[in-house]
Amino acid sequence: MPAAQTKVRAAVVQAGAVPFDTEACVDKAVRLIAEASALGAKVILFPEAFIPGYPKGLNYGLVVGARDPAGREEFRLYLEAAIEVPGAQTQRLGEAAAAHGAHVVIGVIERDGGTCHCTALFFGPDGTLLGKHRKLMPTVMERVIWGFGDGSTLTVVDSPYGRIGSVICWENYMPMLRMAMYAKNVQLYCAPTADDRDTWIASMQHVALEGRCFVLTACQFIRKKDFPDTVRVSLGDSPEAVIMRGGSAIINPLGQVLAGPHFGSETILTADLDLNDIGRGKFDFDVSGHYSRPDVFQLSVNEAPMKAVQTKN
Repeated sequence: MPAAQTKVRAAVVQAGAVPFDTEACVDKAVRLIAEASALGAKVILFPEAFIPGYPKGLNYGLVVGARDPAGREEFRLYLEAAIEVPGAQTQRLGEAAAAHGAHVVIGVIERDGGTCHCTALFFGPDGTLLGKHRKLMPTVMERVIWGFGDGSTLTVVDSPYGRIGSVICWENYMPMLRMAMYAKNVQLYCAPTADDRDTWIASMQHVALEGRCFVLTACQFIRKKDFPDTVRVSLGDSPEAVIMRGGSAIINPLGQVLAGPHFGSETILTADLDLNDIGRGKFDFDVSGHYSRPDVFQLSVNEAPMKAVQTKN
């Protein structure tokens, strides 16, 4: 579906959560949506797990073959802070999107029964919750605290500025997942992350070039002192220690960095996107189209929801 408009200002919000404090995180998100909108942004991306926080530096007292009571309590606190989708918090986020007429993509921890999912939510400019994407593959220790998503939330939503999708953090290193998203004609590719390494920006430039899409990536900036005393943070040797340093950026379909990467503080980065650059990029490379060679390679994607209990009437 071609974009109805050819220009849009996009924003990536680089800010820290208020870890384990759900309502404070929502309050901050609402304020930052307003600030990004005041800069003219109509597409706004927040980092991974912004509500109620990415638990970087926590090990939940785990070693192979053993758990400790303090770790069980830390998980309980995290589960309690996670949000239901839809729910009261998504209502507030939708109202903020509607108040400013913006598309908002935001990372949350979603509670589903006794399981947490790392999820990206999509809100439309009328406040509608357009969809969600649950992270398919939590990375290393994340697998202890987050469940696995399935193919039913490989979500891409339409907007006047092109098709918006989200791939979370190291999911971006899954070639087949990227290919599935390119086949959905994702044009504004949102990559909320917790990866603040120097190597991340090169990965995002590769995605932009590979998909011939705009890439928006947002990471938190947060210090050890921002975490509550009720949890154990093993990283950092002082309260001022930076636990995540940012690195957010906006990149065009030919891999050129339009904004960022920014390190060392909270900020909102913006860039004016020329959506015609997508078509210009497809001229010589369309990875799921004229450059795909389906006679040699094909990808099968299962988008059915996978449930542990299937009920039949």
